[in-house]
Amino acid sequence: MKYYAHSKDTVKSEWHLLKNHLMDTAKIAETFAKRFGAGELGYIAGLLHDIGKYSDDFQKRLQGEKIRVNHSTAGALEALKLHKTFGIILAYVIAGHHCGLTNWGSKVDESSLAGRLTNRRLPDYSAYTKEIVVPKLKEIPSPLKKYPSGRGFSAQFFIRFLYSSLVDADFLDTEQALNIQKAKLRENSNVLCLRELESLLDKYLAELTASAKNTPVNMLRNKILNVCRENARSAPGLFTLTVPTGGGKTLSSLAFALKHALTYDKDRIIYVIPYTSIIEQNAAIFKQIFGEAVVLEHHSNFNYPEDEDKEADLEYAQAIEKVKLASENWDIPIVATTNVQFFESLFAAKSSRCRKLHNIVNSVIIIDEAQMIPTGYLRPCINALIELVENYKTTVILCTATQPAINRFIPTEIKISEIMDNPRDLYNAFKRVEIKDLGFVDDECLAERLLKHRQVLCIVNSKKHARLLFNKVKETDSKGVFHLSTRMCPVHRTQTLRQIKECLNRDNTCRVISTQLVEAGVDLDFPIVYRSLAGIDSIAQASGRCNRNGLLPKGLVFVFRPEKHGMPAGWLSRTASIGEEILRDNDDSLSLDAVKDYFTLLYNIEGEMLDKNNIMGLIREQENSLSFPFRQIADEFKLIDENTTPVIIPWDEQCRNLLQQAAWSKRPGSFARKLQQYTVQVFEGEFKEMLRLGIIEYVAGNYYVLREDTVKSHYSKEMGLMPCTESMFLNDNLII
Repeated sequence: MKYYAHSKDTVKSEWHLLKNHLMDTAKIAETFAKRFGAGELGYIAGLLHDIGKYSDDFQKRLQGEKIRVNHSTAGALEALKLHKTFGIILAYVIAGHHCGLTNWGSKVDESSLAGRLTNRRLPDYSAYTKEIVVPKLKEIPSPLKKYPSGRGFSAQFFIRFLYSSLVDADFLDTEQALNIQKAKLRENSNVLCLRELESLLDKYLAELTASAKNTPVNMLRNKILNVCRENARSAPGLFTLTVPTGGGKTLSSLAFALKHALTYDKDRIIYVIPYTSIIEQNAAIFKQIFGEAVVLEHHSNFNYPEDEDKEADLEYAQAIEKVKLASENWDIPIVATTNVQFFESLFAAKSSRCRKLHNIVNSVIIIDEAQMIPTGYLRPCINALIELVENYKTTVILCTATQPAINRFIPTEIKISEIMDNPRDLYNAFKRVEIKDLGFVDDECLAERLLKHRQVLCIVNSKKHARLLFNKVKETDSKGVFHLSTRMCPVHRTQTLRQIKECLNRDNTCRVISTQLVEAGVDLDFPIVYRSLAGIDSIAQASGRCNRNGLLPKGLVFVFRPEKHGMPAGWLSRTASIGEEILRDNDDSLSLDAVKDYFTLLYNIEGEMLDKNNIMGLIREQENSLSFPFRQIADEFKLIDENTTPVIIPWDEQCRNLLQQAAWSKRPGSFARKLQQYTVQVFEGEFKEMLRLGIIEYVAGNYYVLREDTVKSHYSKEMGLMPCTESMFLNDNLII
């Protein structure tokens, strides 16, 4: 009798033979897992993952009978017979290859791994022994050479990476059998190698240097670039790159990463960025340098280009399709992604989120704006980076102007190397602003001060304050005044930023009232910046928008305390309080010593809140028995508060067309990615009020949309989504 893994809409002789699927998946999984020392385990996982399909019930299901068959538990049970410890690890991986990694749980819970492993109601799958020979798992040495964050943390991390190897191998082999056209698109024959990418970067940087004015700032930027290139031959490990804001650290860190990758035969560069607004900007630069085909921009707001002229170009269309496929498993030379996507994947349980993990192995990872690793998850995030460096052949670069004081969380045997020769001298050379503390200022006085400046940026701590202050400034003089906040959908914000840059480039009047979204990575240069009291890292980022290109002898940054807009309880209040202390006690509150003092005080105060959902505790409690709660960990490790609902703004004709297509589509959910750039996140209370008032409607069974007849009254072309009532802004201090 022939056994099949997958059926096709063809004659049975063309179906995917089960033996072939298991053997081929095993070889692919072995290749992936070998890169982190687990080739033998990867091979066995591939052989065993689908042996449950050898049952008569499953073969009947392939032939059309509507019966449910548990086919993944069989391989997990057989794995337990091979080895006590590695058997459990393989059981997690095999049992979850479709449904995701489960909690170990209890024997009475049939959805947990413990419950599934006590399940003796499986159909007979013993026929696998006639076609598959599973190697005996002898006493092999542990693939993990070190346990920098504890045995439990290293073990659960390893399980995810082995799981990733199996899941991707399974997908790829199935794709090869059932969708040969898609499989061919994955072939990397046309993808440039890293050496060619370095040549393209060198050419771009040479042209950039040649066209740049010979200013002191540009000379310093060139020096930073050269130091990064020179130090790229340093041995792989954990690095910091401490470069003042405006020092060109994006391209300099990329130059380091490429040369380092070539020196030590690394596979790819992964650029991790806190905000989607920054990633869009940086990814655009990367694509300009290297081309679309080798850069994956992986975040929620990204849409793949649909330019009609370019789509007529078959080669371009295939390149875009390859990049789309790379979003599934990160098999591409350069990945630009977000903190959310990167760190949540490292603690995920779903196969779709974990599939990419094995391609993080042997990469160079740049953590841009490292101070913005969410403090509530700092300990697990730092431990994950350490694990990657110690056991998965990665080099990690923490890149920022304000290095967080994380040395206390790094094991003493792990060396942190600073790429810059003398960050202190560099800071002094780059010092372009003077900080002035204004004390308490009411909105009337603040608006008057802003109106005295022809070009000025004012950053406040809440969307409500930004809206009220914008209106107050605009009442007096509406010329060249702009508002920025996340009440504006991403497309709207991008257009507004473009207008602001045009104003500045033409030396026109430009007054911008913004929340903190403008602080990190947005390339704006104002002579004057006002910043509502906040943490020193935020004040430093705001200062980076002031005299950014060093065209003035000194830019001015005014820090003020808004009289009628006090700090909300919680995180912002604590960081502002420490920031105020640093401002008071230091002549230069942005110096490297002051920044170090700020983070030291902050982390001392936060204490247990550096792992606010006790991720490390959940792991540590179960490390001896390997009974990890994978689902619970994934649920607890969420970097963004999900107490919001996306509301789509019909901003332009393209959005309206997409909504119309979704309404008539059999798969309306497939339009979610394209519509993401038109969404505003709305808190629960406001969302319920909008529903009650009939301001939003439910479209295509998937999307909440601001009704066309309410757009003019509830969405401002200057400020974005307007509140139904002032009470709707109670949560405004929580997000940007």
